Amino acid sequence: MFTKLKIWFERPVVQFIALTVFYFAIMLALVYLYGYSGINQAKFIYNEF
Repeated sequence: MFTKLKIWFERPVVQFIALTVFYFAIMLALVYLYGYSGINQAKFIYNEF
């Protein structure tokens, strides 16, 4: 069973789609985490000094 999956994943099209989905998920996570910083909030702890 794993050999069929390995052969299927070794195809260039499948690798391209898998990496694209992986990097897109990373970008979404970074944008989501960046949203917590807020627009008008201080981004640096010593911003008021």
